[in-house]
Amino acid sequence: MGHQYAAIAFTEQVKQVQQEQKSRANYAGMDQGEDFNYLLSQREASFIQQRDSFYMASVGETGWPYVQHRGGPVGFMRVIDEKTIGFADFSGNRQYISTGNFRSNDRVSLILMDYPNRTRMKVLGRIRVIAEDDGELLSQLEVDDYRASVERGFLIDIEAFDWNCPQHITPRYTEEYINQLLKPLQQENLLLKQNRDQPSANTSGLQTPSGSGPLELVISGIRQLTPRVRAYELRDPKGLDLPAISGGSHLQLPVQLRNGEQSKRHYSICSNPARRDIYEIAVLREDHPASGSRSVHEQYQLGKSIHCQLPDNHFALHNDDRPAVLIAGGIGITPIKAMAQTLSKRNTPFTIHYAGRSEKEMPFRDRLQREFGDHIHIYSSADNNRMDITHVLDSAPSNAVFYTCGPNRLIDGITKAAEIQGIPPERIRFERFTASVGENAKPVKVVLQRSNKTLNVPANTTILDSMLDAGIAAPYSCKTGNCKSCAVKVVEGSALHRDSALSEAERTEQQLMCPCVSRSSSEVLILDI
Repeated sequence: MGHQYAAIAFTEQVKQVQQEQKSRANYAGMDQGEDFNYLLSQREASFIQQRDSFYMASVGETGWPYVQHRGGPVGFMRVIDEKTIGFADFSGNRQYISTGNFRSNDRVSLILMDYPNRTRMKVLGRIRVIAEDDGELLSQLEVDDYRASVERGFLIDIEAFDWNCPQHITPRYTEEYINQLLKPLQQENLLLKQNRDQPSANTSGLQTPSGSGPLELVISGIRQLTPRVRAYELRDPKGLDLPAISGGSHLQLPVQLRNGEQSKRHYSICSNPARRDIYEIAVLREDHPASGSRSVHEQYQLGKSIHCQLPDNHFALHNDDRPAVLIAGGIGITPIKAMAQTLSKRNTPFTIHYAGRSEKEMPFRDRLQREFGDHIHIYSSADNNRMDITHVLDSAPSNAVFYTCGPNRLIDGITKAAEIQGIPPERIRFERFTASVGENAKPVKVVLQRSNKTLNVPANTTILDSMLDAGIAAPYSCKTGNCKSCAVKVVEGSALHRDSALSEAERTEQQLMCPCVSRSSSEVLILDI
């Protein structure tokens, strides 16, 4: 049995139109498989109960459809069980036409909209009107503390539902959502007002360039993408073209930490690589004491001048015509967005799998859905819609190259699943945000042969950090296994490689390892440094 919504809605005439519009192949799969689209899962239940309005269609005795907009407080549509939903009709909002139509035809169609996320759920069902004197049923539909009294209720037995994300839904935002976006900007504005009597303190950071390097940039735009993610637009101060980049490129930008330490942080360039007028980065604010992102949010203001090194790319795309599977977790979408735009321009087949805590916390989600449509799949933990890594790998083309950027747990999960499925390491490419010693890391003794030092590296510390703490002048750049700047030769012992930079030849023939993320599978590791 096929998709129940298709069984009801896809009549022979509808199928003929699909055929004429050359889209029938996209829908044919709905005619087969398990019939499940009439039982609500937690995802549908959560979505329904988060709405504060919907559209409802009935059919009158004349055959004319009648569409009504129903509204109320968030959650006034109730999920009774996996097959039944209901809502209260409030006084001052009488339903003469719809109620009359339902007496002769109990069919009903609903559309529930999520405007900010440009998503809609369509429901087909049979409706029952609950009269005012049926107190037991109406009590399940009442809304506590709502200003209007309940006149009647409606129960809907669901026969089918379907999801889709049309490209041309105009986004609309609730007051609460806007306030969330504005809150950090209002706090920043308040801080600036408090310091306005000290102009030298306010403007010195803008007048004096930060960092050093051949590339001079100025912050020409700032946008709040989500409550915690802010985008920064960077331009040449003279309006000249910026150096050409490719998808996956990054900038190493100067930051001053709260303790006064001067540091550098790598941020992926997420603007379209075809553009030469700007670079854009997006920064997720983390509020721990050593957070570079916190410093960026506090110090990077319009007009600030920055000097840095030229863009670099440790996460470059393959150059042949093999398809790509792009997998992003949270702020890991930044390089993935630019890579998708590169692949699209050169007509290389690709899909995007984008996971986040909730859709409102996923930067660029709406833009990517508009730009790439069916190429992108969205997963939201808040909606109990989690990415199935095994399925993503298993359903990809047999020659696909996988690119992943996101939290360490996502990258580690993909590399482990790929190993189980026998996918060659060359086809699994990733970029980490931060150094990670891995879930099951153990303490290890590291002998630095040329420095004549022995380090007892704790389980929760990287080998590179232990070397730096011991005063060893070890080279490094990204500290996340992406650039191989810290690569060192293994004299004795077995390295457990967790980097994404070294080739197989560098690992096996040259015996190199990246101590910023890699570990040891032996109790003692002797390094040539």
